Amino acid sequence: MRILLQAIMVLALACTALPAMAQDKVRVLLDWFVNPDHAALVVAKQRGVFTKHGLDVELIAPADPNAPPKLVAAGQADYAVSYQPTLQMLVAEGLPLVRVGVLVAQPLNSLVALEDSPVKTLADFKGRKIGYSIAGFDEALLGAMLESAGLTLKDVTLINVNFALTTALMSKQVDGVIGAFRNFELNDLELHKAKGRIWLVEKNGVPAYDELILVAKRETVDVAKTKKLLAAIAEATAWLKANPAEAWGIFSKSGKELDSDLNKLAWKDTLPLLADNPNSLDRARYETFAAFLVKRGLIKQAPAADTYLRDMK
Repeated sequence: MRILLQAIMVLALACTALPAMAQDKVRVLLDWFVNPDHAALVVAKQRGVFTKHGLDVELIAPADPNAPPKLVAAGQADYAVSYQPTLQMLVAEGLPLVRVGVLVAQPLNSLVALEDSPVKTLADFKGRKIGYSIAGFDEALLGAMLESAGLTLKDVTLINVNFALTTALMSKQVDGVIGAFRNFELNDLELHKAKGRIWLVEKNGVPAYDELILVAKRETVDVAKTKKLLAAIAEATAWLKANPAEAWGIFSKSGKELDSDLNKLAWKDTLPLLADNPNSLDRARYETFAAFLVKRGLIKQAPAADTYLRDMK
């Protein structure tokens, strides 16, 4: 019996001396500075969900918001958080990118005016000024929205306000702004004691699309690693939706300047918009939006869906 106990102790010590299971290292480039849109990614990292799924994930905020998908295409990172329209335009230019998952499976983009302004309907924008941030795409969205009300881009004056949408609106530099995220700009206005009137793009002439997606390099995408990543994101999403207050505590303490009044307001509006299933994919919707991009002159020809859509189920 004594010999048996000694053998068991030796075996136990040997097991504790074994190295921990190797984690797959993953670099994810964000589309912007960390904000509630990235809630599932941040919570998955902070609560050890990525580790549970065998991943060592590094989340990197970009210095240039336009760079992440291009860096992934160049093999400088495993994944990038990007946007469906951006993916389709870059693929049409020849970049070897593929969509492997989704974080927000609906548009966040919107057109916003101040609630107390004379603009009550889309038709009221005739002869008025509209601010935008992204040349080309914002104009395409706005053009389609105005056409749904019998107007064209010629009926308004466009002003590039960079990303100072709320400032431009409140200072009366413009009468409306296109490109306002419905979970942020309205809350930013509220913090400044103002209210916004909103027109959702998908309700006013623009086909629905995925706002935030995950993209990888087409030729080198690791299917097994991607499935683990998406499973971890799904688990984190389910937990944070069930525990929003605790999740906010984790998120707000995970980085400098995250515990802000704007992020706190945006948090409650963002969580319901996060995709429950990051594997979900509506090919028909992608094809419809690609046709929209062609019609609006943003791409010459719609790329074949199979070249940039990968189903990871």
